[in-house]
Amino acid sequence: MRLPFILLFALSTWLMYRLGAELFSPRAGLFAAIVFNLSPLFGIAFGTFVLPDGPLVAALLAAAVFLAFALESGRDKSLPWWLLAGLAAGLALFSKYNAILVLAGAFLYLATSPRHRHWLARREPWLAVLVAFLVFLPTLAWNAAHGWTSFAFQGGRAVGLAFHPLAPGIVFAGEALFLLPWIWLPLVLSAWGALRRGPGAWQGWLLLCLAAPAVLVFSVIALWAQGRVLFHWAAPGYLMLFPLLGAAIERRLAAGAHGVRPRVRPWLIGTACFVVVATALVSSEVRFDWPVSLAIRFPPGRDPTLQLRNWHQLRTELAARHLLDRPGLVIGTVRWPDAAKIADALGPGLPVVVLGPEPHEFGLQHPLASYRGRNVLVLAPDVGPDRMVASFGNLFAHIDALPPFTLFEGRRPLLIIPVYLGHALR
Repeated sequence: MRLPFILLFALSTWLMYRLGAELFSPRAGLFAAIVFNLSPLFGIAFGTFVLPDGPLVAALLAAAVFLAFALESGRDKSLPWWLLAGLAAGLALFSKYNAILVLAGAFLYLATSPRHRHWLARREPWLAVLVAFLVFLPTLAWNAAHGWTSFAFQGGRAVGLAFHPLAPGIVFAGEALFLLPWIWLPLVLSAWGALRRGPGAWQGWLLLCLAAPAVLVFSVIALWAQGRVLFHWAAPGYLMLFPLLGAAIERRLAAGAHGVRPRVRPWLIGTACFVVVATALVSSEVRFDWPVSLAIRFPPGRDPTLQLRNWHQLRTELAARHLLDRPGLVIGTVRWPDAAKIADALGPGLPVVVLGPEPHEFGLQHPLASYRGRNVLVLAPDVGPDRMVASFGNLFAHIDALPPFTLFEGRRPLLIIPVYLGHALR
């Protein structure tokens, strides 16, 4: 499942290099690609996890590369680049809605750049917008047929009337942690340098305009949002700052060649060593249950690597109990991330429903109303019998508590999952 995302990140790495090389120099593009890979948010999470951010990053970088080509090409040769930029922009929107902020940054650049403002009076950029809209059109059609549900869900995250004055600082701190603080700060300083140089240095101004809306908007929303602003939402903005940092690294190394100690090489080598060692430790812990578990015995359900482990033992356990032999059986749980683990463990043959308030895609694939009258085998981590009856008892004629299932790593219990049988779903 992860392989397509790993291959896609290889493409993203090449596109990052091309963006830096086009705007600054091949050497700047090389350093941009290196630091891009060393940032855990991009190189590990978006580079290997099964997330919409993988396609988003590749599509945004492609759009930025094609935009850079289009801006500096002759008017008679620009149309193909503009259309490709529109295609990539549409794919970015198709991947994740926060791509709109980077695309808004492209309009901001055209509106504020003396060098390239004339493009707004030409047809090519507007044809690119049309192409992006056509690529995104299936999303609009699907939402129109489903009560605009994904727009309502994502938009609802920005709703709220409370005032959280410290929230923007917390958001920036979380983003710094995800990127690594010693990468985040140079990115921000590179953006500040581009701001000081202004539109006259058009390459830096372009990247700053592409980055600023995504970086700033979510920090502002955090002031009043009733829910948490997740730290990776602003990632498309920081993505556009890596070529700026690559150019800054190149300048520092050039200064070092003239007798100034740049301290860039120790920074890069130290970061690479940190990322490789940390990744090896986490991977060893998850795959072989060491070295952390040898020193610390976490109680069941409290292991920090739990979300990285699968539940494939579940099928063997339920089959041994003959619970999967019941005709018309439906599998249920309370939270959608647990439903994903269960669906992965049991395979596509059994429907998995979510009883809780946020079923996400499971509410569309397997709506509860479709299984009225059926028995539901409920696997509910962290939900004891009293809470199960109090919160979900009204969904069934009655609920029986069955022996719990314990997920093991070797002989070490990782998670105890209470098991219930709900009779006659209402």
